Amino acid sequence: MQRVLRNEDSWAIIIGLGLVLIGLIVFFILPFSGMAQQENLLKEELKAQESSPYKTVAWYRLSEERSVLSSAGTPAGSAIKNVLRSPGKWEYNPLQSLYKNEAPYPTVLPAAEDSLRILEERALAAQRHFERTGTPGRDMETAARSATIWNEARKALDKAKKGVSSYNLLWSLPVLAILFGMIFAIGGHFLGYGFRTFFIGFLGIFGLALISFILGQQTDVRSMGFGYPLWGIVLGMVISNTIGTPAWLLPAVRTEFYIKTGLVLLGAEILFGKILSIGLPGIFVAWVVTPVVLVLTYWFGQKVLKITSKTLNITISADMSVCGVSAAIATAAASKASKEELTLAVGLSMVFTSVMMVLLPAFINMTGMPEVLGGAWIGGTIDATGAVVAAGAFLGETALQVAATIKMIQNMLIGLIAFFVAYYFARISGNKERGNSRIEAKELWNRFPKFILGFVGASILISLLYHLAGPDLGEAMIDRGLIRSFTKDLRSWLFCLAFVSIGLSVNFKALKSHFSGGKPLILYACGQLFNLLLTLAVAYLMFYIVFPEITESL
Repeated sequence: MQRVLRNEDSWAIIIGLGLVLIGLIVFFILPFSGMAQQENLLKEELKAQESSPYKTVAWYRLSEERSVLSSAGTPAGSAIKNVLRSPGKWEYNPLQSLYKNEAPYPTVLPAAEDSLRILEERALAAQRHFERTGTPGRDMETAARSATIWNEARKALDKAKKGVSSYNLLWSLPVLAILFGMIFAIGGHFLGYGFRTFFIGFLGIFGLALISFILGQQTDVRSMGFGYPLWGIVLGMVISNTIGTPAWLLPAVRTEFYIKTGLVLLGAEILFGKILSIGLPGIFVAWVVTPVVLVLTYWFGQKVLKITSKTLNITISADMSVCGVSAAIATAAASKASKEELTLAVGLSMVFTSVMMVLLPAFINMTGMPEVLGGAWIGGTIDATGAVVAAGAFLGETALQVAATIKMIQNMLIGLIAFFVAYYFARISGNKERGNSRIEAKELWNRFPKFILGFVGASILISLLYHLAGPDLGEAMIDRGLIRSFTKDLRSWLFCLAFVSIGLSVNFKALKSHFSGGKPLILYACGQLFNLLLTLAVAYLMFYIVFPEITESL
């Protein structure tokens, strides 16, 4: 037991699953009965509206209420969501990312609300007139059009209100820093770093992560795709390569501790049931192309480019072919790559992702490519999930759904690939040490990134609960509650802490030696080009030749 508690992967699983369970209690277990009653009531009221030959004001109102129904609206859920909130967008004043108390255009909203009330009165009057006449024709068309106009105005007003919402992170950020610090300091104590020293160092890492978030939320910088991952690494590298990483920070500079915990949370966001919305075409694009690209890119790096470091080669290959940073870190852990090699892979991924998320949608629009095909191409090639969503949104809602689902299916390969990478590197390590091809199970187990077990466990648990709750309650309590309001926010903070730690651990001199001859850049570029061509071909084959009926239904 003592040996288990001194293992970083064990604590990543303990903390990750512990946070998932806390989220389930707040967003699923406690509000379950109330949410179920509310969902059933909305269903019944919507069913009563089916007798109308057109969509009435009441139908639109009930549909909207049902679409935003979320367990995050409970007092406990709302409080946790506010504590986990990261800095907001800003243009000229960085303090606006932490505190905002007045609307940019406060006089516009009351006038818009008055206009909306007038439109609603007109729609209701047209509805009553149609109900009195009772004959389809111009009266029904007028009533339907009036209700539609009111609904469009209501959605526009809701969007405007979201843009002027107030927030104050000056109280929540210290609370989050202390809570996070205490949780990880407990693990740090058992890992041998000491509770107090780890906690103090953690507060410093958290402060740098906060600065990274703020810099990444500047509107112009954000539009270029340079978010908190880049700033976290840059800030850390500036410190480590100028004044040097301060000694009091070092106990909390634990890249893998934070990232592995974040990956356990990522498992809770990958629901197996979601795969069915895309079906077999998406599985072929994600699960056939990805291993082929990974293996051939690694072979190209070893046999053609002759990259001396196998661990650097496999980390870049996995980063480019699977899903960017998460796959790179899992693969680096499985192959025991150095922090410098991981940083290089992550840096290449960020540069290519920033470029591709802009150029690929533009190319798809320019060529008139179908939305489904464009979404599948984006989901299978762009690395980061956030960049995939952003790029898919440029094409349309259907492309966004296809792209995000394929990327999610692809993310599920992280655990399997990490296992085979661990097996492969344990095997070649055994060959060097023993001069034969035998491999001991103990050596494989030591190399295997055990946090993957937490990743898979979280995915199975949440998928099961989603199935038991049903699609409607599952959307309200897991998608819009647990995931969007809890695990995603937690994971963003954990990843940012990891990126800062990566930067603080990087030595430019050691990193320079891996860039000799530009081979890593050539490897990534050639691998991504092959990935683009193969993914496009397979996506077209699956969605338009083999399974056209599925494409038509999307």
